[in-house]
Amino acid sequence: MNELTEEVVRSFDGAPQRLKTVTQALVRHLHAFIDEVRLTEAEWTYAIDFLTRTGHITDDKRQEFILLSDVLGASMATIKVNHPAGGTVTESTVFGPFYLPDTPKFANGDDISQGAHGQPCFLSGVIRDEDGDPVPHAAIEVWQADEDGFYDVQYADLDRAQGRGRLVAEQDGRYWFWTVHPEAYPIPTDGPVGELLTATGRHPMRPAHVHFRVAAPGFDTLTTHVFTSDSEYLDSDAVFGVKRSLIADFRRHEPSELTPDGRTVDVPYYTATFDIVLARQLHRPS
Repeated sequence: MNELTEEVVRSFDGAPQRLKTVTQALVRHLHAFIDEVRLTEAEWTYAIDFLTRTGHITDDKRQEFILLSDVLGASMATIKVNHPAGGTVTESTVFGPFYLPDTPKFANGDDISQGAHGQPCFLSGVIRDEDGDPVPHAAIEVWQADEDGFYDVQYADLDRAQGRGRLVAEQDGRYWFWTVHPEAYPIPTDGPVGELLTATGRHPMRPAHVHFRVAAPGFDTLTTHVFTSDSEYLDSDAVFGVKRSLIADFRRHEPSELTPDGRTVDVPYYTATFDIVLARQLHRPS
């Protein structure tokens, strides 16, 4: 095995330096894994078929490879390497398989749920830098599942976005919008990733959360969640994405209580505050 491994490693000697580093390390680790578990030809054939089916089910609305990366902890491991915890910066977490780059624009105070099922929820906060100063006009993307645990793209008959949208923070860094209260839900189990979870006896549940992606000139783009403090599965997230700093209280209000934007509603509603701290980009010499 060592002679074969080194022959394959040497075959990448002419690659650009970073590509050489990655491919040669990949070969060494892959060959070591095959040797360690004494991988059978039938298992290798099944693995190839598994990855082929993962590609076939992936489309512009569902990314099964991201889901696979998530349940293997690879997504969070990559985040840990690139966004180490520490300081006051808001922590990063998984991207998820249901992000869409082209979503509707909303003004602060709008309802991004657009008819999604769930109890009304008012989310607000301030975008700041590490010194505590507001970051004006940060671009904010938000997406979430409805109370039934489905994202809009999972509904075949839905012709508009629900529970997702783009906003811009005010000059003082503030943002606010209406949506629906998030609920815990299972990741999709009708594909290869679900097959893997079933075979290994793992549950598919994610705790209740809302996705955020925040960008501003001069700052690292942040991909994160806010989790509800009373959700199930905070200690057993199927994709290992929970960080304690991202858990917030979602307070329930009766219809008789005036909303934060000075309105009355005829159903109970929730409010939550999620302040975000962005990291300044490091200026590296070219």
